[in-house]
Amino acid sequence: MNNRVVCALAFLALALARPLAAQDSGAWVPLFNGKDLSGWKNNGHNRFVVESGTIIGESTTKEYGYLTTEKTYRNFNLKLQFKPLAKGNSGVFTRSRIIGMDPEHGPDIEGMQIEVDPSVGNHTGGIYESGGRGWLIQPTADGEKALKPDQWNSLEIEVHGNRYVTRLNGVQIVDYTDTAPKFTDGVIGLQLHMGGGVKMQWRHIEIQQTAE
Repeated sequence: MNNRVVCALAFLALALARPLAAQDSGAWVPLFNGKDLSGWKNNGHNRFVVESGTIIGESTTKEYGYLTTEKTYRNFNLKLQFKPLAKGNSGVFTRSRIIGMDPEHGPDIEGMQIEVDPSVGNHTGGIYESGGRGWLIQPTADGEKALKPDQWNSLEIEVHGNRYVTRLNGVQIVDYTDTAPKFTDGVIGLQLHMGGGVKMQWRHIEIQQTAE
C-alpha cells in the first residue's frame, strides 16, 4: 500500500471519527435560569424559592422535600454549587422518580442520591440508593475532608451507563460501577431531609447530556 493510500485512509478515518466524537457530549445547559423555578417541580410542603440568583430550600415541615426537574435524564455530566445555611441533611438525586406521598413523611422517592451534608465526615459525595440497597459507596478518608462548611462548594457528578463519578471542590470522592443497576433514567432532584432544620442554597446548576 503506497503512502498516498495510507494518508487518504487516515484522513477518512479522522473525518468519520470527528462527528461521532462531537455527538458524544452535548453543550452545557443551565437547569436553573437564576430568576425563577421554571423547569422544576416542588414535591411536598417545604419551601423552595429563588433569592439573589440562587435556589434556597428550607424546611417548613418535618417531612421530606424534593425540588425535581420536569425533564428526565439518562447519561450526563452535572455540575452545581451548594452552600449549607443550617445543619440539616440534603442530597442531589439522579435517575430518580417520585413514587407517592406518605401522610407522615411526605413524598417518597427512589433513585440514586449523591449525599450532601453540611458537616465534614458525613459522606458528602457518596452514593446512596433510595428505595433499594441504601449506601453503595462512601467517600475515602481524604474525600471526607473535601467539604467546606458554611461556604460555597462545587459538586460534579458524572453518570454514564452503570458508572458514577463524583468530585467535590476538585477532589474525586467516588468512582463507582454498579453491578446491579436498577435505575437507568429519571429526574434530577434537590432534597430536604425529613426532621426539619434543613436550609440549603444552590446555584450554577448545569448539565451536559452524553450518549453514554
